[in-house]
Amino acid sequence: MASSEENAPQIDSLVVGAGCFWCVESVYEMLEGVDSVVSGYAGGRIPNPTYEQICSGATGHAEVVRITFQPKVITKRDLLRIFFTVHNPTTLNRQGNDVGTQYRSAIFFCSGAEKTLAQEVIAEVTKEKIWRDPIVTTLEPLKEFFVAEDYHQDYFVKYERATPAQRAKMNASYCAAVVAPKVLEFRRKYAGRLKKSSG
Repeated sequence: MASSEENAPQIDSLVVGAGCFWCVESVYEMLEGVDSVVSGYAGGRIPNPTYEQICSGATGHAEVVRITFQPKVITKRDLLRIFFTVHNPTTLNRQGNDVGTQYRSAIFFCSGAEKTLAQEVIAEVTKEKIWRDPIVTTLEPLKEFFVAEDYHQDYFVKYERATPAQRAKMNASYCAAVVAPKVLEFRRKYAGRLKKSSG
C-alpha cells in the first residue's frame, strides 16, 4: 500500500496574509521547494479590487501571497511554522506602522484538512510560547484570490536590482527600513533552507 507521502500532490499551494505582501513575498521566494510566490488580495467583498481600493480598508480584502510549492521538499506545516516567525501574529490588523484590516494576519484555507492543520500549528506555536501575547491570526475560507497589479510582483527583487534613479521612483524608504532588515534576518535564520541563489 502506498504511503500518504507517496500520494502527496507534486505541487500544492497556500494563501496567507502577514502584513505588506512585499515583505512576505520576498522571504518565501527564497525557500527551497517554493516554486512561485504571487502577491494578491483575498477575503473581501468585491471582485477584482485595485490596490487603491484595498488601501482604503473598505473592501475587506487582505494583502496576501499565494505560495506554490513542492510538498516533498517543503511541507505545508513547514510553511505555516515559518509564517508565524516572519510577522507578528499577535497584533490585530497591524504590522508595525502598517495599520488596517488589509494588513491582518490571516490563513486562507481551501479545505477542512487545511483549516485543521492551521489550527494545529497555532496550538503548537502557542504552547511553545514563541509569542508572549495571544495569536490573533484569522482562519478564513479562500473564496477567491485576485492577483495584484504587475508592479507589486517581485517588488523587493526589483528594488534590489534597481539603479539609484530607478529606486527614486519606488517606495525606497519602505524597502530599506522595513523589507530589507526582514529579508536579512530571514536569510540568517533559515540559511539551511534557502535556495542556493538566495544565500
